[in-house]
Amino acid sequence: VQLVESGGGLVQAGDSLKLSCAATTSAFHINAMGWYRQAPGKQRELVARIISGDGSTNYADSVKGRFTISRDNAKNTLFLQMNSLKPEDTAVYYCNAEGVVLPTARTLEVWGQGTLVTVSS
Repeated sequence: VQLVESGGGLVQAGDSLKLSCAATTSAFHINAMGWYRQAPGKQRELVARIISGDGSTNYADSVKGRFTISRDNAKNTLFLQMNSLKPEDTAVYYCNAEGVVLPTARTLEVWGQGTLVTVSS
């Protein structure tokens, strides 16, 4: 199982950016995927998460109304559309997948390598 993020970069406050996470999922059933971020000197925090079964989503309060998480199930790709970016959104953004390894049903959590988003004021 491998997650590869892309789409990070340097933008100005108020700009938009879209992150992508491509998942290779051989013998791995994904139950949920999410985006987390870690700013310098801070702990990693949940940004947004989407459940595979019903597509339900949840967001950190700090990004509600500005960020949208979505998933292309056919392509096993996760997205994060980020609008109205603020300097405090600056962080390394990580893709995460939770699921089970088939056929053992062993639970597994996988992380991508991260992509840096920098928002200048």
